[in-house]
Amino acid sequence: MKTGERHRVIAEVLRQQPEVSVEELMQACGASGATIRRDLEVLAGHGVLRRVHGGARSLIGQGQNPGYGQRELEEQDGKRRIAAAVAGLLAENEHVWLDSGSTATAVARAVAGRELTLMPMSLQALNAAAEGEGAGGSRPALLLPGGSVVPGELCFRGPLAESTIRSLRFDTAVLTPCSVDFKDGLLAHDLEDAAVKAAGLQSAARVVVAASAAKWQAHARVLVAGLDRVDVIVTDRKFNAQDKAELEKYPVEVVSV
Repeated sequence: MKTGERHRVIAEVLRQQPEVSVEELMQACGASGATIRRDLEVLAGHGVLRRVHGGARSLIGQGQNPGYGQRELEEQDGKRRIAAAVAGLLAENEHVWLDSGSTATAVARAVAGRELTLMPMSLQALNAAAEGEGAGGSRPALLLPGGSVVPGELCFRGPLAESTIRSLRFDTAVLTPCSVDFKDGLLAHDLEDAAVKAAGLQSAARVVVAASAAKWQAHARVLVAGLDRVDVIVTDRKFNAQDKAELEKYPVEVVSV
């Protein structure tokens, strides 16, 4: 099993149980104790878990949501497909506002090397967009929103970030909601995240939502906007007849990947 696969297995195990031993992970991954211990040190450094004697402990508390480090390991193939589809919707030289989160980071990787003006709302997305270079040395022009940076998530928050976003006009806002609900629309986990998302949405001529299947009907409580404010949804969710009937109530284009 390759390193990335082991890391995903470890993260999934710690979603299901609060603590795991090195021996359990050796069996789950088919790897030696030394290899598993190295993996745990790396994942602890990325904020996925906490090292304890003989194993690791989950950082997902009762009713809490997983941190960025764990989310980045999950649904990687789906997020890459979503990101590629979002990138395909963006024209050259567009001004784009990009939300924070692991899906947003995947989008930033997909547009690295493109001739865009991009305002990423996290340091992870900023770094991902800055690393690429296209033909002739092309790369996005990057704008920073300012504001405070949330530890672990490394995303921009607060009144300064919101006022900077609202002072600009974007061709497209790419939102990555914490939850998508057929009734309520786009939701976030906390008020500060919702306020930043709302500012990005309100400052753009077009709204593209990038949401993996796990985001549909996920647990989140703070409303950002209804689906009537969305122009395009890019997702890997497979919709049944009832879902499609719900979506037909809104003037939204759905791109399935």
